[in-house]
Formats: sequence, structure tokens, C-alpha cells
Amino acid sequence: MSAPLTVFVNGRALQLPESADVLAAVRLFDPGLEASLEAGSAYVTDGRGLRVDPATALAGGAILRVVLSSRRAPTGHDADA
Repeated sequence: MSAPLTVFVNGRALQLPESADVLAAVRLFDPGLEASLEAGSAYVTDGRGLRVDPATALAGGAILRVVLSSRRAPTGHDADA
């Protein structure tokens, strides 16, 4: 059995299984934020501030920040077109 990964979400250290992805970390941190990600009213960035896909596999020491937005994620449709 392998040791759990330590990752940081919004500054809080979490222990996750080695196979965990970004969404699992967000779910453990706050299940409400998981719902916000799915609704498009939140997104996740890495330690550099770059957006990461929730399905991205984690590595030990990963730094994640969940960002809430009043805007929904782009759908590929331009309402003004």
C-alpha cells in the first residue's frame, strides 16, 4: 500500500489516495465547491494561477485554488452573434 498524497486546496493540506484527481481534492475540501465546478460557476487553478482540468491526476505537493466566479464557463456559443 502506498502512502497518501499531500495536496493543498485553498491553503489547506489534504491527504488523498495516490490515484486522486483534482476533482477528488475539491470534493474532499468542500463538496459544495464540487457542485460549483460542475455548474460552471467555479474553476480550479494550479500554484501558478493556470486553470487545470478537474480530471487532471494529482502529484504530491500540488497547490490548487478554487476560484468562484459570477460568470459561467464559456459554452462555445456567442449570444451576441
